[in-house]
Amino acid sequence: MATEPSAGGERDEIAGQLPSTIAQLPFFTKGRFPRPDLLGRCEGERIVHTSSAALVDEVRDLSLGLGTLGMTRGSRVALLSESRPDWLVADLAILVAGAVTVPIYPTLSAEQVAYILRDAEVTVAIASTDVQYRKIREAAPTLPSLHAIVVLDPVATAGEPRPVPVHAVADVTAAGHRRLTDGWGVAREFQDTARAVQPSDLATIIYTSGTTAEPKGVMLTHGNVVANLDGIRPVFPISDEDVALSFLPLCHAFERMVSFVYLLHGISMVFAESIDTVARDLVRVRPTVMTGVPRVFEKLHARVHEKGRAAPGLKGVLFRWASGVASRVGRARTGGGRETGWLALEARLADRLVFRKIHEAVGGRLRFAVSGSAPLRSEIGEFFLGLGLPIIEGYGLTETAPVLTVMPMDNVRFGTVGRALRNVELRVAPDGEILARGPNVMAGYYNRPEETAAVLVGGWFHTGDVGTIDADGFLSITDRKKELILTSGGKKIAPQPIEAALRAPDFVAEAILIGEARHFPSALIVPDLAALARRLGVGPPGDRAAAEGLVGRDETRALVQAAVDSVNAGLAQFERIKRFALLTATFSVESGELTPTLKVKRRVVEERYREVIEEIYRQGGH
Repeated sequence: MATEPSAGGERDEIAGQLPSTIAQLPFFTKGRFPRPDLLGRCEGERIVHTSSAALVDEVRDLSLGLGTLGMTRGSRVALLSESRPDWLVADLAILVAGAVTVPIYPTLSAEQVAYILRDAEVTVAIASTDVQYRKIREAAPTLPSLHAIVVLDPVATAGEPRPVPVHAVADVTAAGHRRLTDGWGVAREFQDTARAVQPSDLATIIYTSGTTAEPKGVMLTHGNVVANLDGIRPVFPISDEDVALSFLPLCHAFERMVSFVYLLHGISMVFAESIDTVARDLVRVRPTVMTGVPRVFEKLHARVHEKGRAAPGLKGVLFRWASGVASRVGRARTGGGRETGWLALEARLADRLVFRKIHEAVGGRLRFAVSGSAPLRSEIGEFFLGLGLPIIEGYGLTETAPVLTVMPMDNVRFGTVGRALRNVELRVAPDGEILARGPNVMAGYYNRPEETAAVLVGGWFHTGDVGTIDADGFLSITDRKKELILTSGGKKIAPQPIEAALRAPDFVAEAILIGEARHFPSALIVPDLAALARRLGVGPPGDRAAAEGLVGRDETRALVQAAVDSVNAGLAQFERIKRFALLTATFSVESGELTPTLKVKRRVVEERYREVIEEIYRQGGH
């Protein structure tokens, strides 16, 4: 019986502390962390696991199969799928061949997908489902570079015109297996191909969300990504004893980098079945670490407080007391401090009576969570830190692979995003813009040399964010440079901190500050209808008419006005919101107001609600 020769490439990577390219990462993980549950996915009542060895086998088979469809070194291969183990397998299968992954958000429209496929000159596209396949098929006649479409799940294609061949993933991996039966030389060839990938080779083109213009393809090399892994590695106390729950999109640079960090440390990474099952899957997976965006933690905070407020009698009183203790303890622990005296006694009692139940709701083993993509409100961070569930913030951009800073675990400072990674330099330009330099900074924008030259100047990447760095090296982000509002009186207003404050109440889902070239600031506010109904003691609205009725009530406006007044109290006179309008339609990716990373497309919202805004200013200030 033939046996596979020992993989010299695997031994080479085990000997080192860090793979030199992502192409070597699956071999590194298999050799150092031979575990049966490296990857997992929640499916109904069970978790389906993939071992370290099986991961390499699946990556090999898919990579060889894609090679039969024309994927070669340097080919751009699109990946249009929801997050699941298959996504990671496909990504690695592309990278080990020296090809280039072009991740695409599954929430994008067919038109947006077509733009990316065309701009990146994609040769092979991988789609997860029939829905995603049809987006590609619709665009295929206009894509001369596209050779084949691979579909992960079964699709119905009988009788359809096929401008390019369609392959099921089973057929593709079977093609790889057929090549392998010719002899184990193919396996060695596969490993040799992975070893031939160089740090300077392009690994991925990630298209930015495009809040104000067409998305640009960010080119990241293997060296960029590995440098970021190297910078992140010493920051978090993690090991192969950890278990992680993943539910953020892997097509976003943040969660994709997180998945590489997990592989590097041999952490068991379990995917939630869907975003709607996260609460259930938290209890099932019992993670020790997890990642999220601020909105996830805001919702968890709101859910905890809603349940506590609804508790009758003594339980409700106990929760309100414990909630206050958590916030005070969180503030005491800020900056590396500790609670002392009476507060320490209260904390121990609150932990025994209340906090442990909250821990159980997130699985009972969570040591910390990491938040990225947007600022986390201080009061949210303080509450969870006081519970013993620290949320660690970081900062970065797609162009920086993506992490630039991370909050130290032992020195949490709310209102900042931590210190620069050890291999990253930061400085603040005279106009307040944050500049970054390091081996993780992108190679440039694909086919956009002028735009690349505009942001990469003298070796420094211009982030477009405005902020400050304190004497201890902690970075604070105040706003986006291009989103500063200039009033007709010449005053500059940073909208993001004000918008974050407006979103603090649970009954506010979204808030947008308006005021460019106007004589006073105003706001568009989208209520959270379910939370609003609870506040007013009425049933949730069942249709659009009921929603409009709820938003139009005098009590609703009074509630929102009180929230606005509270925010205004801490603002300078020229920053204060004079008027606001309430909207009934929720912002979403599908309707175009949000990017796939849930950032508001300010210009889209302003255009869509132009008449509402004009009416605000026709009425004047007060």
